[in-house]
Amino acid sequence: MKNFKPYFAVIFTSTQTENTEGYAEMADKMEFLAKQQEGFIGIESARNGVGITVSYWESIEAIKNWKANTKHVFAQQKGREQWYNWYNVRICKVEREYEFLRTEESDE
Repeated sequence: MKNFKPYFAVIFTSTQTENTEGYAEMADKMEFLAKQQEGFIGIESARNGVGITVSYWESIEAIKNWKANTKHVFAQQKGREQWYNWYNVRICKVEREYEFLRTEESDE
């Protein structure tokens, strides 16, 4: 872990209603907008019944600024009114990370 600097993860876990009209488009818009925010690092998302989206940020201040973004506030309200039955948000500090990547050599 060369020059690792701690960062923050926002873990958004949710279940959706049956009325998901417009959801995919809004999710794409929010991802595009988040990528333009100062302090944004990256995003990962998966949905199979329960959706989990994890966004990564340089600081708590960057997360607060994203939460207060007026377009994001609109999307949050639309989500509560139409798209989500339930959601949970967790904000975590990432102190350490590691990964594995299979290569042709590691298959031998």
